[in-house]
Amino acid sequence: MKKPVQWFKGDQFFGNQLPILVNRYPEDFKVPLHAHDFIEFNFVAEGKGFHHIGDDIVAVSKGLFFMIPVGVPHVFRPTSPDPSQHPLIVYNCLFAPQLLHGMSAMFMFDPLLAHYLDELQNGQATYHSIQDHDGSIEKLLVAMYQEFSFSAAGASTYLYTLLVQLVITIHRLRSDDHPLKIKDVSHFNMLIQFMEQHVHEELTLAKLATRSGWSVRHLQRLFLQHTGQTFGSYLNQLRIQKSCEHLRLTQLKISTIAEMVGYSHIDSFNALFKKRVGQTPGQYRKQFR
Repeated sequence: MKKPVQWFKGDQFFGNQLPILVNRYPEDFKVPLHAHDFIEFNFVAEGKGFHHIGDDIVAVSKGLFFMIPVGVPHVFRPTSPDPSQHPLIVYNCLFAPQLLHGMSAMFMFDPLLAHYLDELQNGQATYHSIQDHDGSIEKLLVAMYQEFSFSAAGASTYLYTLLVQLVITIHRLRSDDHPLKIKDVSHFNMLIQFMEQHVHEELTLAKLATRSGWSVRHLQRLFLQHTGQTFGSYLNQLRIQKSCEHLRLTQLKISTIAEMVGYSHIDSFNALFKKRVGQTPGQYRKQFR
């Protein structure tokens, strides 16, 4: 005997402007098995549990993404009725299929992406899941959630551009004909994330080569291909970006900030900062006071 399926309409969730909703929801046993007249993207942000989709039951954990098309019944369930012990936190992005219409012109020069878009719009796509190996899906959904929550000037337009990026990212991760194999792309992106998190440390190509398993020469090619810069130039860009954040948002001494982003000599930091930004660190900071 099949379980009853509740039907959700977009009118219940969407406001008067952009037909989209983004939330971060602690799953429970209260939400019924349901289908809907909108497309839904789900991303498991924390915990473990199960996703009941049609006749399938899929074990889920952090990093798993789902695309749920119109009319497909589904519901998440945590592993325990006690969410404090075993939470299951999911980002949900709900949007009306007509939002995809405006993307068609953007994708006209990419037939594979255009075909994927058509499948989503016309209800021909089946549900699918992707493992977010490099964090690219999570990064976009977090940005969408923040933009949806704050409703700043131009929020609807910005939210739409993030949705476009998300659709492209999903297509890339599902595709097998990316210029590099998806595994290699994810691996390189994880290396970039490592650099961002350890920008204060002494980072060299040799150390990154050891960490990644790639040769120094291959890494040099990857940096030029994917950043348009040499490793050294990209590292300096990253460090100057981080220093700008500290200058804008903190009262820390400039010498302290220089050390926090990996520069042991303040004169070298000052010279590079002025070369990259066009101002001294002190002049840059004054703009935000």
